[in-house]
Amino acid sequence: MFIKHQGHYLSLTITFIMTHYENAMTDAAYPASGDDNCNSMTSTLTVDKLNERFIVQRANQKDLPAILAIYNQSIAGKRATANLAPVTCEERQVWFDEHLNKAARPIYVVKIVSNAEDATFKSTAQAESVIVAWGSFSDLYARPAYHISTEISIYLHKNYHNQGVGSLLTRWMLKQAPSLGIHNVIALIFAHNQPSLGLFRKLGFEQWGYMPKVCDMEGFIADVVMLGKAVIADSNGQ
Repeated sequence: MFIKHQGHYLSLTITFIMTHYENAMTDAAYPASGDDNCNSMTSTLTVDKLNERFIVQRANQKDLPAILAIYNQSIAGKRATANLAPVTCEERQVWFDEHLNKAARPIYVVKIVSNAEDATFKSTAQAESVIVAWGSFSDLYARPAYHISTEISIYLHKNYHNQGVGSLLTRWMLKQAPSLGIHNVIALIFAHNQPSLGLFRKLGFEQWGYMPKVCDMEGFIADVVMLGKAVIADSNGQ
């Protein structure tokens, strides 16, 4: 539930959709898209382990349909995004390309390990399993001096709610932030999204601001809480 201040829509992230399914999702969870912009060549990206079940890596072009499938799941609940209608690959291609082409503002995808009991793990292997979550660092504001501060967004597939994926990904991203030149990580969260507020506060985020009645959710007016965490101590502006 974070306010996205870029692209074509205002997005509020971290997504904690309350529907939970016991069965693991299959590739069918992401229907084939007819949008040519969603089809791209596979590239090899560095892979890190979150735990024995989940791996994380930077997104590449072929991941856009799955990323948007997860994002679009969050819209109906009106807790994770201020977007009120599903988005398409065509609408979000420019946004996606900007993240892919800007090293300091990546999108990360989490995949379930095909064989969680397999002891072997290749750090440069291309994972071919299903995407179950994604996260991004985005510009907090489009002015050069804000480059040290970023907005974090996290989205989970509804089948992987309450399995610790959101916490794992957020913790991992916070560790990556300093290497990207990020000093401050900001989360803009709906005040009625208590699970997200609880997660970020548990991870050391503090309230840096409160915006009352800023979002018309077509049925109610929502407040937004700004939570922040410094990941690099201030050093006289350096």
